[in-house]
Amino acid sequence: MRHVISALVQNVPGVLAHVSGMLASRGFNIDSLAVGATEDPTLSRMTFVVVGGESVLEQVAKQLEKIVTVVQVTDISAHQHVERDLMIIKVKAEAGSQRSEIRELVDIFRGKIVDVGHAEMMIEISGRESKLEAFIERVRPFGITALSRTGRIALIRSDSLASNENGEE
Repeated sequence: MRHVISALVQNVPGVLAHVSGMLASRGFNIDSLAVGATEDPTLSRMTFVVVGGESVLEQVAKQLEKIVTVVQVTDISAHQHVERDLMIIKVKAEAGSQRSEIRELVDIFRGKIVDVGHAEMMIEISGRESKLEAFIERVRPFGITALSRTGRIALIRSDSLASNENGEE
């Protein structure tokens, strides 16, 4: 099972290395990792995906909570949430019908063409992991020349948080 975990951490140098090193040294594989600023400039949010059963989730949470710079750990996947990945992809696109086909795919997947070269197009697309994977499969026949993806980012939905605080599931 895949678990999306969020850790609010103090925004100080070395936190990312400390957290990722601790997880690696205990044999936990991080499937995805994203770190960024929050609404509070003194805190950053680390969002990562780990694969494993409930025991893996419990151990990861316990280990994270032991780290002094970690303020809060939340299993986001246990709540109703919104998660997104971002991808930038370069696809071979000769002028003519090939470009039109790619442009149509970009529109269908609600992406954005961010650069057009003589023989390539660069496309930005965000959404759930499955959406990005589906887009990759659709453009693979044209020829992918480069691809870069972020790690997963996620937040708990407001209604989900309120109902869980009231003891509802």
